[in-house]
Amino acid sequence: MKQLWKVGELAKLTGLTIRTLRFYDQISLFSPSTHSESGHRMYNEGDLSRLQQILSLKELGLSLDEVKSVLTGEQFSPLEIVSLQIARLKENIRMEQNLLLELEYVSNLMSLQEPVTVDDFTKLLETMKKSHEKVIIERRMSWERRLDLLGELLDGKSDDSN
Repeated sequence: MKQLWKVGELAKLTGLTIRTLRFYDQISLFSPSTHSESGHRMYNEGDLSRLQQILSLKELGLSLDEVKSVLTGEQFSPLEIVSLQIARLKENIRMEQNLLLELEYVSNLMSLQEPVTVDDFTKLLETMKKSHEKVIIERRMSWERRLDLLGELLDGKSDDSN
């Protein structure tokens, strides 16, 4: 027998909010496979795979409309979506490694009491800016999740009701 999850269980499993999952259902981006006799949304393993694709595409910077278009147009297979996510992660790691190298280089100069040139600082600042832009995007996504939680509390719908 296939395992099924209610919307609240899926929210806990994925780290998304119930409100987000309901919104995805409202815009026909991510809908449950079935409903219980009492009307609760019920998600199966296939739904989890689709949600993973949605989240991967969002992480790549696509808007919800773009994600919907990609998934309905079947432009990418699940393997291609995972491959895109892997490529993005490798790029992030490369950027962070570059920042680490620049910081270590400047730190080494300072510890040896060697002069740090304008070019050294400029290169460090450029690398920091690239890394900082990534952090700002991640913070914005975190705040969106927090606002979703706040909205749930204000709506008084933090339970598993339909």
